[in-house]
Amino acid sequence: MFTPSQADVRRFFCGAFAKGRAGQPLEPIETLAYEWMLRHPEYHAELGDLEGALRSMAEADPARDNPFLHLSMHLSISEQCSIDQPPGIRQAVELLAARRGSLHAAHHEVMECLGRMLWESQQKGRAPDGHAYLAEVRRRATAD
Repeated sequence: MFTPSQADVRRFFCGAFAKGRAGQPLEPIETLAYEWMLRHPEYHAELGDLEGALRSMAEADPARDNPFLHLSMHLSISEQCSIDQPPGIRQAVELLAARRGSLHAAHHEVMECLGRMLWESQQKGRAPDGHAYLAEVRRRATAD
């Protein structure tokens, strides 16, 4: 199983961004990433500066979004939906997107659920609880 480093992730996003901006052919995963990058113009300066992105790895600032983490979560949720894992996530995200009128807005809510699941997993020293994650996404998709 491939586990990219933080630098690998930044190189991937910055590289895909550069290729997309230059109109160069993109691999399918790069195309998906580039589509999410286009929805986040606030990240374009950082995505356009690989050297700065690599330097900033040591400068974690909890007061600001990490564009690479944010975009990685978009990709993770997209992949979860494409393979429907955990089973039912595709339908739950589609329902939430319909309810919010935007897949992008739905992804941002799902990110909160995904982040909570991962944080709780780390705190408890256990595997991530996919059932609790799915239940939270479903709750948001059906709540009044």
